[in-house]
Order: sequence, then structure tokens, then C-alpha cells
Amino acid sequence: MNDLTFKIHKPKINTNDLEIIFPYSLGELNFEEKLEFDKMAGVSGSGAKRPTATRNNGANLGVFGLQSFERLVSLAACILGVSYYKLLAPYEIDASDLSLSQDEQKLVLYVYENGLGEFFARNNLRRYGKIKLSANINNQQKEKPLKLKEEILLPIGGGKDSLVSVQLLEKAKIDFTPFAVNPKGPIISSVEKIERQSIYVRRILDKEMIRLSQQPNFYNGHVPSTAINSIIAALCAVLYDYKYIALSNERSASEGNVEFDGREVNHQYSKSFDFEKMFSDVISDATDGELQYFSLLRPFSEVKIAKIFAKEDRFDRVFSSCNQNFKLAGHDGRLWCTNCPKCHFTFLILAPNIEKNRLNDIFGHNLLDVKKNENAYRELTGLKGHKPWECVGEILEAAAMIYTLSKNEQYKNDIIVSKLSADIIDFYGKKKLEQALSDLMKDSNVHLIPKTIEQKVMPYAK
Repeated sequence: MNDLTFKIHKPKINTNDLEIIFPYSLGELNFEEKLEFDKMAGVSGSGAKRPTATRNNGANLGVFGLQSFERLVSLAACILGVSYYKLLAPYEIDASDLSLSQDEQKLVLYVYENGLGEFFARNNLRRYGKIKLSANINNQQKEKPLKLKEEILLPIGGGKDSLVSVQLLEKAKIDFTPFAVNPKGPIISSVEKIERQSIYVRRILDKEMIRLSQQPNFYNGHVPSTAINSIIAALCAVLYDYKYIALSNERSASEGNVEFDGREVNHQYSKSFDFEKMFSDVISDATDGELQYFSLLRPFSEVKIAKIFAKEDRFDRVFSSCNQNFKLAGHDGRLWCTNCPKCHFTFLILAPNIEKNRLNDIFGHNLLDVKKNENAYRELTGLKGHKPWECVGEILEAAAMIYTLSKNEQYKNDIIVSKLSADIIDFYGKKKLEQALSDLMKDSNVHLIPKTIEQKVMPYAK
């Protein structure tokens, strides 16, 4: 393994078809991935309607060849490469076909070392501080700067978080365009409810990579999908003339899961504030300060976001935070599996904010009144094991929700609440839980939201 190299080749840009091809080599294995910006393929699911995007034909082809865009393409080649690298996870990454600034190289290493942290931990691979990246230093003089329109590109994931961003932007009367990579299932149904023209990109993974990932002697596991989708969004923002990319990541995304190889491993690393700040700085520098990347929900806890979401029922029957819907095979039609940590946590934080019949109608039944869910909720609340490998909120946040539901007439006699509440009080103490409930409703000032947008949106985040 020590003499194996992962090679990131120079991308190929096809301006006529608005597509970029990303070639990779892993030893003697060769792969190609493709991004299609002007095709509406990639929409899957039974009876799924093909969305339209009025701006696709309005792409600014003049950005092809600009140094700013080429720098973003080189970054995309590196970040998308994690899917191929992880098949054998070598120590050497050869990006010598590309020119990357020192900060860009630092970002790429962080994505591989930390974005693949869960992958390394679950495969017992120790790579922290040992991966070597070789690339040419980008010392080119800056060209004529880009000038992007003061508009927002808003990634839609189909879950409650991005839909809360929709609610806040609509109330603040700020224009935005929904964006997604390979949209399916809840993404499509959510965008249909938003009723705005959208921009979609088709990401075509190499079929041989997918096949090998299921074979013996090759590794498989979690990749930093937010980092991948963010760099694709950056390409789209420049191509279609958007100054802002507004993610919907909450502050609890910065909490890790376990300690491994001398560091904290975070399933949500590319949703963390550390990643957001580093990525924002790098793409801003690549575009001479023009392109801005931030999370609109960074000041908020998951509980605060759930409270805002509950104010409207528009998305009740179309949204889903259940990752069982997002598989390579496509959306299977069910919005909630009701068995995974995402389902359990989402039900829990919505429960104090939504009338019980409405919540049961969304999920199909009451997840807090199912005996077999006890161990899952013990993990979510820190009473057992470690924080699940999922995009769930903070351990103390979940514990505080069980505590508050123990005083809620609708839920206090449900199996999970009645069985866990005493243990949670014994473990944390009422004082800490009461303080947590207070803190969860306070907004953090650690965020990158542009001041003009913050001033318009925050009055509606109550």
C-alpha cells in the first residue's frame, strides 16, 4: 500500500455540452467521473417529473478559460476524487497535473484526512498526518475579477433544514434559486412545493468504482458529500452568475462522534464550521473575493430549527431527513424508514413543537412509543455507546428533548420518554438539562452570514 499512488489527472472541459470530465488513476485502475450542467438527466424515482431550469441555457460560457473558474475546477477534481481514493486509501496523492495554492492544498488534505474520518475509523485505517499531496503551486497573477450578481444559490437536500432556509428567505423577501446534485425523491417533491425554477447538476460516478467498492479487498464507506456538493455548487454559482451559496448547516454539526487515531472523528465534518470557514476562504480567494459561501442556519440549534419548521405544514408530506431514501439505486418511495437514527432524532426534536397527531401523520406512527427504539434513543442521548454515525444533533440536545417531553402531557407516558427520562436526569442533572434548554434557543454569533442578509432574515428566526 505504501508504494501505491492515487493520481488526480487534469480535468477535461467540454464547453459545447457544458460538461466536465474528471479522470483518476489508482495504481493500474483508471476511472472517469462526469458533471453535466445542461442536462436534466439523473432524476430518478417512480413517476418522478423531470424538473426544468430556465438558467441552464443562460450559462456564462465566458467563464471557461478564466483562471478563477479553472481554480475551482481543479479543486473539484481533488474533492470529487475522495470516492475513488477510498477504494484502497493509499498514502500518496499525486495532483501534479494541477496548480493549487498553498491554502487550496491545505483544504484538499483536510477533506481527505477529516472528511474521510469516519471511513478511516470504521475501516481501522490510520491516515491522519500521513497522507502526502503533491501539486504545482499556483503563483499566477490575478486576472480581471469576476462580477457576480447579488443572488443566492440554495442547495436543497429534501430535509427540514434547507426548507427552513426557504421559509426564512421567503419571509425576508430575498430571492433565491434552489439547487441540487442528482435530485430525487424528497428533493424533487420539496422543490415542487417551493415553486421556483431550479438548477440541477448531474453527477455521473464511474460504474467500475461502484462495482469495486462492493468487492473483497477494496474499501467502502462514508464520503464528505457536503464538501462534494459544495464545490459543485461553486462551479454552478460562477457559471450561472450567483454571488452567494447558502448552505443550511446548524451549529451542532460541528460536534464529533468518536476519538480515533488521535483526533475527533465527525460524521458531519464537511457540515462543520471549521470546514465552512476554510472552504469559504479558499473559494473567495479563487474568485478574488467575489464568491461567498455560508450557512444560513449556523447560528441555530437543531431544536431552534425544528421550532421554525413547525410553523408551516406546507412540507409535511414531501420532506424527509431519512438517508434510506438516498441510495445509488434511487429513491424507493418511502419518506421515512422509522428505524434509523435520523428518523428517531428528527421525530424527537419535532415532538415538542408539533401537535402529536400531525407528527404521527408525518412519520406514520409515534416513534417514541415503540419499545424496540429504546437502545437507539439511549445512543442519541449519550446514555449508551457513542453518537450515531449520522447527521443528528448534539447528545445533550437529544437528552434535553427527552427531559422536556417528560413534562409534556402528550408524550410523558410514551415508552421511550417514560423509560429514559429518569436515567437522563440522573446522568446529567436537572440543572444542566435546564441550562441546555435555555442555550438551545439562543443564537450563536459564530457564523459567516453576510451582514445584509443576516439583518433581513434574523427577525423571522424566532
